[in-house]
Amino acid sequence: MTAGLLAMLLATVLALLAAGYGRGVHELWARRGAGRILPAGRVAAFGAGLLCALAAEQGPVAGVAERSFAGHMTQHMLLLLGAGPLLAAGAAGLPLTLACPPPLRRWLARLRTSEPVRWLRRPTVLALTAGGIQTVVLWFWHLPVPYLAAEGEPVVHAVEHTCFLGAAWLLWAPLIGAPRHRLPVPGALLLLIGTMLPASALGAVLTFAPQPVYPTSVLGPDPLADQQLAGLLMWAPMDLVVLAATLTAFLRWLLVLQRRRPERVTSPETRRDLPAGSGRVVP
Repeated sequence: MTAGLLAMLLATVLALLAAGYGRGVHELWARRGAGRILPAGRVAAFGAGLLCALAAEQGPVAGVAERSFAGHMTQHMLLLLGAGPLLAAGAAGLPLTLACPPPLRRWLARLRTSEPVRWLRRPTVLALTAGGIQTVVLWFWHLPVPYLAAEGEPVVHAVEHTCFLGAAWLLWAPLIGAPRHRLPVPGALLLLIGTMLPASALGAVLTFAPQPVYPTSVLGPDPLADQQLAGLLMWAPMDLVVLAATLTAFLRWLLVLQRRRPERVTSPETRRDLPAGSGRVVP
């Protein structure tokens, strides 16, 4: 299969995803009060994720990726840190289910309520599975043999990028996806840090390796500098995005706890327990 045919196939898949999601959103928003279930911001995030995936595979980025390892790493980061999180923020499960024909929709409903799938969809189980998949996918496809296979065969290259996009989508779903499926904040913080460390380690290996890890045929004119730049492109953006998400989640959690604390202290039950005539509020 040629690269041009794969590009057409990718555009077709993204178009089908957009059409299915749009149909599901239309059906959902036709119901009263459904705008609260899927706000417009999530719909915009899903659309931006599809555009980000398309930008990673076509246009200037794809052209640079053909000439250097750093360009190829830019594609990976767009999929892992751009398209994946944005698609996860789109909370696509419900809209895509509504876009299915009724028989398929009923089958999916039975599948979701089955015991194995219910266990797998628990936020903690899903988060651990997603973190493990992301780490394995990231390291596997940057080993020399799989990377060379992806560089030399368009079909393998497409599989590689599909793995990156799917792993990122799965990882961020319990973090910024539909609220009913989100991981509690302490678990989310652990998941973010736990997935950042292996990625940082891989970026450090590529950055500080004394000689090229890959054959010079897949690297730029200056092989070692190209590999070091690729390592930095993995290392720095991954750490910045994860640290920003971790800090944001932690601060929002603190604000929620702070808002709940006065309500708990000044509740009727608490006031009833205070001594008569006491004007103090117990901290």
